[in-house]
Amino acid sequence: MGGKFPGRFPPKMRVAALVQIVLLVAVAFIVLIRAGLLAEEYYDISRPGIWFVVVLFVVSTILNTITPSKKERMMGAPIAAVLLVSSIIVAMS
Repeated sequence: MGGKFPGRFPPKMRVAALVQIVLLVAVAFIVLIRAGLLAEEYYDISRPGIWFVVVLFVVSTILNTITPSKKERMMGAPIAAVLLVSSIIVAMS
C-alpha cells in the first residue's frame, strides 16, 4: 500500500487490508467462474464481474508502477501486470 507504513500497519490500514482480502477473494471467485472452473451456473452473470476485475487490475498495475516504494515497483507491478493480462484473457474467452 505504497510503502508508507513500514512494519506494522496502524488500525485503519489493517481494516483497509482486510477489505482488500475480501475483494481479492471475490475477484478469485469471479475469475474461476468465468474460466468455467467453479459454479458454472453463475457463468452468464459473471460477464460484468470479469470486466470489473480487468479494470481493478488496470488500476492496480498503474498504482504499483507509480508507487514511491521501490519494492512494490519491482515486485508488485510485474505481478499486477500478469494478473491484468490473465484477466483480459479470461474476459475475452
